[in-house]
Amino acid sequence: MSVEKIVAENLLSIKAVSLQPTSPFTWASGIKSPIYCDNRLVLSFPEKRSVVVEGFVEEIKANYNDADVIIGTSTAGIPWGAMVADKLNKPFGYVRSSNKTHGKGNKIEGKVEPGQKVVVVEDLISTGGSVKDVVDSLREAGAIVIGVVAIFTYLLPAADECFKALDVPYSTLSNYDVLIGVALENNYIEESDLEKLKAWKKDPKDESWMNK
Repeated sequence: MSVEKIVAENLLSIKAVSLQPTSPFTWASGIKSPIYCDNRLVLSFPEKRSVVVEGFVEEIKANYNDADVIIGTSTAGIPWGAMVADKLNKPFGYVRSSNKTHGKGNKIEGKVEPGQKVVVVEDLISTGGSVKDVVDSLREAGAIVIGVVAIFTYLLPAADECFKALDVPYSTLSNYDVLIGVALENNYIEESDLEKLKAWKKDPKDESWMNK
């Protein structure tokens, strides 16, 4: 079985991802969504946590092996980034969502030198906005961001547009399309739910998907 499917099954089995196409969630942004993702739950399950860490390690070795530093996003990417950096024996740091209001006022924690190649570790990619802020901060510090890795992506068009504008490649261990396929195979959803789930992904702000 592929890593994409294994990770999807793991996320569903521990309810790190929940699907409710007939009773949607409301995100903080106000968007109505048939899916809710909380990858922090994976940290509480050692075997499933190890699958994610090893997946990140293999992805970085295969595509970003010349990385000098592993950087986590605050806060969800911090534990994953730290574990991956330890496995790879590479320096680790993280980027705050805003500058610290005391001490040195750091936004980047850890040592990142100008010219160093950095891989950013995130837990979830929705629109890519939070990663953009991290990439911008690292570039301001003179670092070279060579890639972004994450556990899961909703595969929203906005994310592709964001990463294209940033000119940074990204990859994830699993994704929305794989997950809904696995969910159907394992009876988390019904065949009749698929139209709603596919319609939502095309344009999350268009609530007409709920009437499919």
